[in-house]
Amino acid sequence: MTKTELRKHIKQLKALHQDTIATDSERIMQLLASDTHFLAAKTVLLYHSLNDEVDTHQFVEEWCKKKQLLLPVVVGDELVLRHFQNVDELKIGSFGIAEPTGPLFTDYDQIDFVAVPGIAFDKNGHRLGRGKGFYDRLLPQLTNAYKAGICFPYQIVDEVPVEPTDITMDGIITL
Repeated sequence: MTKTELRKHIKQLKALHQDTIATDSERIMQLLASDTHFLAAKTVLLYHSLNDEVDTHQFVEEWCKKKQLLLPVVVGDELVLRHFQNVDELKIGSFGIAEPTGPLFTDYDQIDFVAVPGIAFDKNGHRLGRGKGFYDRLLPQLTNAYKAGICFPYQIVDEVPVEPTDITMDGIITL
């Protein structure tokens, strides 16, 4: 299956599972909260989810009080990272994503854990994103971070088409 075909296929599956997004998200976030790599991390890069992704909103609000929490912000063709301390500092940015306005974070070596959204993942940790390459450009800079794909179970496929610039996840958190 090509990347375009796989994106279309997952979009159809998401439409079929709309009624379970909230409960499945809650269960997946509980798994993340108990993950040993996450628990050991001091500086964590999460994401503020879109409607069709595992819902991270409540999780982000809860864990910003317990860890140094970062969220990405789209600037041109790149992701920059900003501290997140409370929901009041979010503003709608590129692609309709709520983005933090907190201080810029540039010490990527301090990041211990990153939760990575995706359209699809395979059992080898390969990831298919939305096609803009934002995470493919960011992840190689996070050399000390454990990289965990976060997804619904129907987003796990046999094989994701891989290119040399694609970054493999260290693990996948799903039901």
